[in-house]
Amino acid sequence: MADTSASAIYSLRTRTGVSILQCKKALDEANGDEEKAIELLRKSGAAQAVKKAERDQKEGAIFCTQEGNKAAMLMIHCETDFVARNDDFQKFGQELSNLLLEKGEEELKKHVEGILSDVVQKLGENISVGEVVVIEAPVVGSYVHSNNKIGVIVGINEGEEEKAKDVAMHAAAMNPIYTTPDDVTTEAVESEKTIWKEQLANEGKPAEIMEKIMIGKEKKFREENSLTTQEFVKDPSKKISDYLEGATVVEYVRFAIS
Repeated sequence: MADTSASAIYSLRTRTGVSILQCKKALDEANGDEEKAIELLRKSGAAQAVKKAERDQKEGAIFCTQEGNKAAMLMIHCETDFVARNDDFQKFGQELSNLLLEKGEEELKKHVEGILSDVVQKLGENISVGEVVVIEAPVVGSYVHSNNKIGVIVGINEGEEEKAKDVAMHAAAMNPIYTTPDDVTTEAVESEKTIWKEQLANEGKPAEIMEKIMIGKEKKFREENSLTTQEFVKDPSKKISDYLEGATVVEYVRFAIS
């Protein structure tokens, strides 16, 4: 019989909402195979919870807690927007966010293991905790959009919290993929270059000027997809780097329920 690890139990519990003891028993009987364990749970009295766990979780909400220069954010998935807006779901999410900030990810996992099954049964849908993050920086700004579908944390090396929050709000609206142009991956650029080359060839551009055009296109692509070089949504005459007046973005995380 396999030595069932805590992580394996947590994974099965997240998928099914079944109690820790039931998960451990099923994994032991399945010799550690998660899919076989789910089959065993289907055949047991836990079938109802497993059935819930098989349903898609296309909805959810983002929760964030900030104290001073430290912020925590997490994503909780559910099946319907109706539940995502439910007061009990919202309370559950904010409590987890507060716990994440105070005690960290490991304590969060332990807490979720103890209560998730009850929450699933109470709300009648499959629910799971998705991405989590804790950010600490000299200055931190956080923002969660009013629909709770987008959340951003930005950390800067100096300056005012209000500016960091403004940048977080900008990122929520404009969705920069990278922090700076230098962070744009070679793979992303090469993928775009393939498209640009075909476009320029179709336009009949001479080979001798295509390289110069490509250099310009790459610069624009890097800048448009990077937080610090995007035009500030509140004042398009400035880039984010200008608005920060010399401060540097040292942390940037954006979560979204798509």
